[in-house]
Amino acid sequence: MKPRTHSQSPSSRRFHARKAPNAAMRQPSYDCRVLPDAVALVVYVPGVEASGVEIEAAGPDLVVTARKARFVRVNWQALHLEGSQRDYRLRLRLGHGFDYARMQADIHDGVLSLSVPKRQADLASAGRLGVVA
Repeated sequence: MKPRTHSQSPSSRRFHARKAPNAAMRQPSYDCRVLPDAVALVVYVPGVEASGVEIEAAGPDLVVTARKARFVRVNWQALHLEGSQRDYRLRLRLGHGFDYARMQADIHDGVLSLSVPKRQADLASAGRLGVVA
């Protein structure tokens, strides 16, 4: 019997092993509109309830994680639905000009609506300069 050899170096194998958890998530479809005083986001996350949504701001990034409710049916059979039952993660780089603490969110029938207001100082400076967003 021949010994197995790996064509990849150990470091590249470790790299793929670290990327595996991201494969459990998928990016949802979304729509983004820039308004004069805010940014409006609509994120489509079918099968997600309000308790499964986590929204966090990390510096200039907005990260939305939406997890589907898991339940096991009595007549459970494997149907290769792993791809359609993955959770959602959306990472957007919006910038530092937004007031994430005043963000508002609402979810209804798998449609998550977010409104992220712009900072007041940025609105005032844009008004003085005559810039229209």
